[in-house]
Amino acid sequence: MIVLDEFCASHQIEVSYIHSLEQHGIIQTIIVDKKTYLPADELSHLERIIRLHRELDINPEGIDAINNLLFQIETMQNEINDLRNKLRFFEE
Repeated sequence: MIVLDEFCASHQIEVSYIHSLEQHGIIQTIIVDKKTYLPADELSHLERIIRLHRELDINPEGIDAINNLLFQIETMQNEINDLRNKLRFFEE
């Protein structure tokens, strides 16, 4: 886990922005001994969100919509791969 304050300082973002993302259900944080932490598995996701916010000036609502669309695309790609594998099985 990464301390939220340290992450924000190193990425030069406000802690309030992370809390806003959490309120929209985009990321999750963990509070231990009155300190807020980011789970390590959230880091790559959060860094992508920060890039979208900085480079394209996308608000949390827009980021949520983008995340939902990306999830749908990933789900469809997995389904396509499964169907291709089944087709190959029946072609042999």
